[in-house]
Formats: sequence, structure tokens, C-alpha cells
Amino acid sequence: MLAKQRKKIGNLKESHYPEVKEAWREMEDQLGLSKLQKLIDKYNEKFVVKSDRLHNRVNQQVFDKDLQFEVVSNEKFRDHSLRIKESNPEILGLDSVNQYTGYLDIAKQGKHLFYWLFESRNDPENDPVILWLNGGPGCSSATGLFFELGPSLINSTIQPVYNPYSWNSNATVIFLDQPVGVGYSYTEGEEIKNTASAAKDVYIFLELFYQKFPQFLKNKFHIAGESYAGHYIPSFAAEIINNADRSFELSSVLIGNGITDPLIQYGAYKPMGCGEGGYKPVLEEETCEKMDRDYPKCATLTDICYKAPSAITCVPATYYCESALFGPYSDTGLNPYDIRKNCEDEGGNCYKEMDYLDDYLNLDYVKEAVGASNIDIFTSCDDIVFRNFILNGDEQKPFQDFVSELLEYNIPVLIYAGDKDYICNWLGNHYWTDSLDYEDHEFFEKVPLRPWYTKDGKLAGEVKNYKHFTFLRVYDAGHMVPFDQPENSLDMVNRWIQGEYSYGY
Repeated sequence: MLAKQRKKIGNLKESHYPEVKEAWREMEDQLGLSKLQKLIDKYNEKFVVKSDRLHNRVNQQVFDKDLQFEVVSNEKFRDHSLRIKESNPEILGLDSVNQYTGYLDIAKQGKHLFYWLFESRNDPENDPVILWLNGGPGCSSATGLFFELGPSLINSTIQPVYNPYSWNSNATVIFLDQPVGVGYSYTEGEEIKNTASAAKDVYIFLELFYQKFPQFLKNKFHIAGESYAGHYIPSFAAEIINNADRSFELSSVLIGNGITDPLIQYGAYKPMGCGEGGYKPVLEEETCEKMDRDYPKCATLTDICYKAPSAITCVPATYYCESALFGPYSDTGLNPYDIRKNCEDEGGNCYKEMDYLDDYLNLDYVKEAVGASNIDIFTSCDDIVFRNFILNGDEQKPFQDFVSELLEYNIPVLIYAGDKDYICNWLGNHYWTDSLDYEDHEFFEKVPLRPWYTKDGKLAGEVKNYKHFTFLRVYDAGHMVPFDQPENSLDMVNRWIQGEYSYGY
């Protein structure tokens, strides 16, 4: 991809759109073509170094005789197999339920995707199954596991602490590190560069998972996630429903503070930062006025990306929109995931708790317990995977049409959003759900937001629902809703997986 990208940078005439040519020229003027080239070269160098290190990891694994895995394969997916390690729950003390870890191995491509399953605390034989996906792109689902909604969270002494609001209270939950290169996942070859490629791996993972665990086939199956999972989940769900010979059924999807329709989401940065999202203004009035002036160009570039999606059309849109509309907020030093807070971490994660989970998952006895001893260094978010997706133009591409397809297949969809997030804020998610083009659009758009109360009668947000499509605003939560509102988020997910799609609407 890098060689192709280098050619694209050097030849702006490849695009037939004058707006795109102009955007590439602006990138050249602001960064300098030589700097752009150096960024690509630096990226290339880092990629090679990381690939070499990953080859070393694979060699280490070959000589680790203590790792015992069961292997599941299927003639339909000859290049894929599933490794399973049954983990003794007492070893790490995370929960008393049955746990399984392992890898989806893709032999010819040298890809290995890590997963960690926790059975339901309630009734695993009958409770639903949830596949949880974090975003990034490039962030491990261990973020969800140990920072948000898993059976134990990691404290400042790098010890697990029991979480009474874990989502496995009434569901079996699978945390999957994807795309390859994220978290405990690794590759001996190239890493994935777009959502569409990742979708095929996830579908085959699920097929082999149900082959190994057929007892879960009769239970409802849901996919949930947040942030860049607003790209992942619609695409992965479409991959499932479009495989007619699938062995399992998809019951619903849940997307939290997702990025699904970038054209609309970028338009929500100004109102959110300028006091129109239920929180005080955090940007100066002149900045707000400039963002109003800059959005039309962002919209034009993004619309071109939508109509002719490629790196050539989409990368300039991402660059311009991020610089013009997210940049002013970034300059404030505030937390992009919670408008009420300053960013605590210069590395960009903004939460010291993220460092705790990195430290925990780098402990040798933890790696050994889950069958990941060959991993040298665990990082919760991988910059190389992130850059792969950005330089491929994936971030700016539209995924809302997949949501329309799901709804027309009668797959229930929940879009929920913490209302103190900035980066994927609730206004943008509200706007795109209201404008979604599907058969019941006019009915959904007309219904107003109404108060959302938890089962115990506590006011927790606002909700709008029509049939099997629901939008939920979660009060006083940032980007990671279960982190800020653990009790309310458990109420939300429990009612959804029990089929209460209206939340009393």
C-alpha cells in the first residue's frame, strides 16, 4: 500500500475531482510534499520493524511446549482454524465463570486473532451471547474488558477488582482483538488496512466459534461495540446476513458513540463545542464561526469520498475535516472522550486507567494464563493499524447504508451515545439516525426524544424508538459509557438483549 500511496501523493492528477486536487495541494502546502514523503517513509520503517518483531514472536511460540490448545477446523474454511485454551478462572481471579481464550489462525496469511470468552454469571446455557468490539481503529477489546464492562477492572496497583456491573451478568461475552495486529493478536505478514477485509475474518471466527461451542447456537447472538465499531459493526453484521449458508443467526447490534456517517458527524463538532449539546461552550465564538464557514468544504470532500471511495478521494477529506473541525477542540487540551475533563495522558488515551490495563496484560503470568506468552509487548492501541486504516481512506467512508440494510432485514439496531463525548458525540449520532434512509425513516424521524428511566426508576437519559430502531442519549457519560455509567449501562444492555427495544418509549 505504501508504494501505491507514494505514487498517489506524487500525482494529484489521478483524481478527476477539482476539490480533491485542491485538498491534496493544501496538504502539500501546509505539510510540504517532502514532509509528507518523510511521514510515509517513517511509517514504512516502523512497519518493517514491527513485522520483524512479529516474526520473532511466532518463532517463540513454536518452541513453547507448555501451551496446550485444542484446534477446530472446517472444510469450508480450509485456511482458517480456531485454537482454544480452557483457562482456569482461579489463576487470574477475574471471575468464577468458565473462560476460554485462544486464536483464530489464518495460515496462508499468517494472521492470528486473539479472543477471550467469559460465560454468563447467570444462566450460560440459555443467556444470550455478545461479541464485544472496541474501535480505534487499532484498539484492543481488552479496553472494554478491563476498563469498561468486563468481570474485573484493573486498579492502580495493577490488580483485578470485581465488577458487579459486568455485561456478563446476564450474557456470555466474547472480547475479540481485531483487526490483526491489535492487542494480543499478531501477524507474520501484512496487516489489514480496511473494515471490509476485517469483516471476513470476524465472520469465519464466529462460524468456527459456534462449531466449537454448539450449545450457544440456540441462544440469541448480539454484536456490540463503540467508537470505530460504528464502522466495524454495520459491515460485520452485513457480512453475516449476506452469507446464506451461515450456521448462526444475528439477533441485534448495539453501537455506542460510534463513527458511522462521517459527513454528518463532522457537522456536529461545532454545535457540541459551542454550547448546543447540553454542555457549556468550550470554544471561542470566533472559532465557532470559523467552523461554520469550514464545514461546507469538509462536506463537499466527504461527499466525493462517499461517491467514489478510495484513498485518493477519502484521505484529503479526513485530513481537511480533522484539521478544520476537530483541530480547534484538540488545541484546548480537553479530553476528546469527555468534554468535562482535561486529557490526563500525553499519549492520547487521556485515562490513567488505560496504563493500568497495559501493565496488567504485559505481566508474564497473565500472558501465560491466556496462551499469549509469545507476545513481547501488549499495547491497548496500535498506531500502525490506525495509520493503515487512515492512509487507506477507511475512516471517511460511509457505513450507514449497512445499518439501513440491517433494519430492512428486521435486525434490531441500538445506537447509544454518552452525551459528554466530543469525538463521536451524541448530537452527530442523533442527526444521522434521524436522517437515515430506510423504509421507516419518516416515522422514526418524527418521534421525539423522551426521558429514559432505568428499571429502578432513575432518570438516565433520553430515548427515541420506532419498531426495532432505537437511539439512546446517556446522561453524564463520555465516549466509554460503561466506564462513566456502569449501572445504567448494564440496565441498558440487559433490557435490550431481553427484547425491550423501546425502553418504555
